[in-house]
Amino acid sequence: MGDRRRPTPRPHLGRALGALLCSSVLLASGCTFVKRMAYEGFGRDEWQQPDRVVADLGLAPGARVADLGSGGGYFTFRLARSVGPTGHVYAVDVDEGMNEHVTDAAADGGFENVTAVLAASDDTRLPEPVDLVFTSNTYHHLTDRVVYFRRLREAHLNVGARVAIVEFRPEVTSHATARETIEEEMTAAGYRLVKAHDYLERQHFLIFAAEAVDPEQPVR
Repeated sequence: MGDRRRPTPRPHLGRALGALLCSSVLLASGCTFVKRMAYEGFGRDEWQQPDRVVADLGLAPGARVADLGSGGGYFTFRLARSVGPTGHVYAVDVDEGMNEHVTDAAADGGFENVTAVLAASDDTRLPEPVDLVFTSNTYHHLTDRVVYFRRLREAHLNVGARVAIVEFRPEVTSHATARETIEEEMTAAGYRLVKAHDYLERQHFLIFAAEAVDPEQPVR
């Protein structure tokens, strides 16, 4: 009689089939879904501590906020809850698909205080001055950052406005910016560091205040 022993299971085949199935689901869901998963990841709430981050911004009811590089709105709607119905959050992103997702999610969730803004690479295109610009994991994507944030300070911020930067640490990923670089560039753009939170193990969390704009100095 021949050897009737059952074949040895090949776990790598199961993993491959699982990966193929997962990829098929993602592709069927559309590019925006894939991008959201890439931006937000799995288990992000645990290491990002988003509610604590928003609470530490100390936003007043009625505040105007720009969520710069808002992506799928991970922070946008938390910020919107924080400023309340009399406040407003502008979800600013260069990705039109992401903006459409945020617009749909805002409508579905009843967030009348959220507006998506399609930005240019060198301009937020904010429709009004804001009290806070918040940006998470976006700083390293910006080019000519000194010029970018100087223009932002001169044209799009209210008196006393702040900029909050949450950015990955270089020891965690290559998509990151060293804290020293952020501080140097923001200082050159006309801001001063007012608070540095150190409880995020993967990221810097720095808050800057915009210095007064010289009325004699034209906006560049």
